[in-house]
Amino acid sequence: MATPVPVLRLPKGPDPNSRGFDPNSPRFIALCRTSIPTSAAAESDPQQLQEEQHARSVLRERFLRCLLAMSNKKVRFHMHEKVNVEATFGASDIDVLNFQVSDLHTPIGVQKEALIRSQDVISFTFDV
Repeated sequence: MATPVPVLRLPKGPDPNSRGFDPNSPRFIALCRTSIPTSAAAESDPQQLQEEQHARSVLRERFLRCLLAMSNKKVRFHMHEKVNVEATFGASDIDVLNFQVSDLHTPIGVQKEALIRSQDVISFTFDV
């Protein structure tokens, strides 16, 4: 059975080659407002900060496992303007800004290879 999967975007690391996250970066502040102000939480309630970090790591791991499970499978992308396309999922870039797909079936035709911008995707589904 197909399950819709919303796209979650995480911030870039503090430098281009890093996989860590800088909570003071403008991108982090704009895209990932936390339920707890990070600097205030560290001082007032370290337990609450640790719980939030654990929840984020669990969600990130689930999303990455989902991307692995999608590899070489037919995926249906639900996009803005009620556009639905289907393609064979290939890969995602490290920032999850683009999805590489093959045999993209769109309302106006088929593309052998394509990149889909993640900003245009509302959700995607695939059969497990």
